Amino acid sequence: MSGEHVLVVDDDRRLLRLLQRYLGEQGYRVTTAEGAEQARQILSVMAPDALVLDVTMPGETGLELTRFLREAGHVLPVLLLTARGEPADRIEGLEAGADDYLGKPFEPRELALRLRAHLRRRAPVSVGAPRLVRLGRLEFDTERGLLTGPDGSVHLTGGEAALLGAMTRRLGEVMTREEIAETLELDEIGERAVDVQVTRLRRRIEPDSREPRFLQTVRGKGYVLKPGA
Repeated sequence: MSGEHVLVVDDDRRLLRLLQRYLGEQGYRVTTAEGAEQARQILSVMAPDALVLDVTMPGETGLELTRFLREAGHVLPVLLLTARGEPADRIEGLEAGADDYLGKPFEPRELALRLRAHLRRRAPVSVGAPRLVRLGRLEFDTERGLLTGPDGSVHLTGGEAALLGAMTRRLGEVMTREEIAETLELDEIGERAVDVQVTRLRRRIEPDSREPRFLQTVRGKGYVLKPGA
């Protein structure tokens, strides 16, 4: 039993009841909200471990709420639910800051498995990587999955931490987009999703994300992480 706390936000009360019951049976503590406004109120007094969020809701949409949360510094895994399952829609969700995207209708078991995968990534274990990786003024602790700098911890979303952990296991080696997609379970969305995650991570670790020093593009091949002072 995990005991981890999940906030589920959807304007469909029937779906909320179903997910509250099912995820509760899987060992999660579940809080539900019927819209973004109620979710904001809950998030102001609670710190759930993950957020399951419907995209299309009256008023503030799931995408808008995701953007707000990321801009406010919230790093919990965000899994979006939507009836719009096209790759372009999923890319839009990732660009907003989501970690995953599940099209409706879906199997509750798949949702539970995806949640478990993202919660595991919050503290990635980087077997074979050095303990500390220097990225300019930043330092990544591969065992704790923690990025720190002169001003303290640098917040990483689950997807950003997973990507940085994967790249540190292959320091100085080129990882193809296909390898990264498989590692981050983005296969269904494609290479564009990988580029989105890389762009987001560069904003965290690069002095100038437009001219990356550490997470470099290898044209026609993929990406490589090169640590340095």
